Formats: sequence, C-alpha cells, structure tokens
Amino acid sequence: MGLLSEFAITPDVFDTASYGSSELCGVHLQMLKNILMDQGLVRDLRDGKWSSHFALAQREWHPRGKEIRRKLAAQSRLIRFKSALPNEPADDAAWCAEAIATDGAPTPLTGIITSAATAPQFGAEPAVASIDKLGSTAWWPAGACSLRTVRQVGEYIAALDLVLRHSNSLMLIDPHLRPGRPQYSQFAQLLAHAGKRSPAPLIELHRVCYEGSGANRTLPAMTEFETEFRSALSASLLAAGLSCDVFIWDDFHDRYVISNLAGISVSNGFDTSSAPNSRVTWTRLSRDDRDEVQREFDPANSVHKLRHRFTVC
Repeated sequence: MGLLSEFAITPDVFDTASYGSSELCGVHLQMLKNILMDQGLVRDLRDGKWSSHFALAQREWHPRGKEIRRKLAAQSRLIRFKSALPNEPADDAAWCAEAIATDGAPTPLTGIITSAATAPQFGAEPAVASIDKLGSTAWWPAGACSLRTVRQVGEYIAALDLVLRHSNSLMLIDPHLRPGRPQYSQFAQLLAHAGKRSPAPLIELHRVCYEGSGANRTLPAMTEFETEFRSALSASLLAAGLSCDVFIWDDFHDRYVISNLAGISVSNGFDTSSAPNSRVTWTRLSRDDRDEVQREFDPANSVHKLRHRFTVC
C-alpha cells in the first residue's frame, strides 16, 4: 500500500443522469473530490481520450464533475495512460473494460469508480465499485492517512511509488541525511525512482549543518557535504536523468517528503536498517500542513538560516 491512490473513473460518474437527482449527484461528487484532491491520481485512459471525451459527448455533465476534472489537470493529478484494448470505448461499460485492462500494467490501480448502472456488469471484478458504494468498499482510502513500514529502501519506494513517479517537485527533508554513510547507502535508489521521464522533476534535499548532538556536536566543512553528496549520488542521478539542489540549514528536527501531490511525515527519515523488526510510521499531511512545511524550507523564509546550497549534477 502506498500513500497516494490511483483510480480510473468511468464517464457516467460525472453524468447527472446517472443519479436520482442533480443534488444527489453533487453530494457524491463532492465526496469524490475531497479524496481525489487530497490523496488521489486519476488515469487519463487511452492516451488522453478519456478527458477529451467530456468535450465531445453530448451528456449532462454535472458542474462539480467539470470542476473535478479541471482541478485534476491543474494539480497534475490526471495521469495520461496508454491504450490497453484495440477498440475505442463506445459506452461506459467499454470505458470500464478499458480501465480493467490497464490494471497492473505496469502498476495496479487502487480501484475503478463507476455508476450504479455500470457496476453490476462487472460484479466479478473486485476493483470495480459504484460511487454510491465506496464507503463499504475495501480499497476506498477514506480515513486512511498513515502506514507502518519496515526500514528498507524497497518498502520506502513502494510507499512513495506514485509520489516519486508523478510529482513535478520533490523535497526530501532529513536533518541527518548523509548518502555516503552506510545507513543511507541506498538513498540513491530512492531518488532514481523519480527519474527517466520528461520533464524531470525538480528535486531538493534538505539537512542540517552539524553532526551529532549536545557536547558531541561538530560542524563539518561545507565542502565535505558537497564532496559526499556528489560522490554518492551523481552516477545514479545522471543515469536517471535527474539533478538535485541540496540545502544545508542551521537546525531543524522533523523529516518529510513534500511534493506537489502530497506531504508525508517520515518519522525516522530515509535511513535504512537490516533489523527485521525495525519499523517506522509514515503519515500523510493535510494540504495546509504540506504547504506550511514547504514555506518553512523556502530560502526566502526566516524560520531557519540557510548555511550553504549546492547542486548535484
């Protein structure tokens, strides 16, 4: 399970005629909007023809549905997905079949949302659910905002898969990040998972200027950080078509992943452990908290003092 969800939605979900009234349609679509804008992505099926369908089809699209589609595009939550079946969908059931055919290729969908009229045609498909039944659907993420994971890079990548692959901007914030140290030696793999796409995401790494704590605190030379980050990360970043900006701050404590799609508190940062029972809890932030953390680590902000900044690759 990851901290973002990926859905496919059949067009009839946005059609007022699929509901008993326009008011009921609006209620269901508001519930859908709240989840999608906070923790969801939507597949733009058949290489974008799904979204184009709404401009061409003569149907009674609900205003809230139009708002949802507009905001999905504006927030980069609409993910273009290649065609899976040979024929263009001619109706809502065919769009559902198209969505099913994309499931697992290359990654599984969280679920496929359709109308009360279309869902019964796919009763044998556990990924398909009617919008009016989402509250009782096992895969519906309402209320889920955290996960427990073992401290291994493969588990980190699984938890952050959609965030890494689809975010336009990424901030990875860990006060003790040292990619040349054994406990962070697999950090480059995590970064590389965000690569090999165009345009490449903007990536920032943030850590503090000191090592240790209390009487044992030391202040390494800034050139030491530059040398270590470049030595540990350059080859992997170049292979993935990425670069990153590194920010060295006076002090901070908490650890985060902040992107245009989600904010996540990563309780122990990005270090790993071979201990089989070593687990951490990661928690998705509200949009307001995500934005506040992003502002906190803006160099124009005075919350922290920026000691040094450099670029890798």
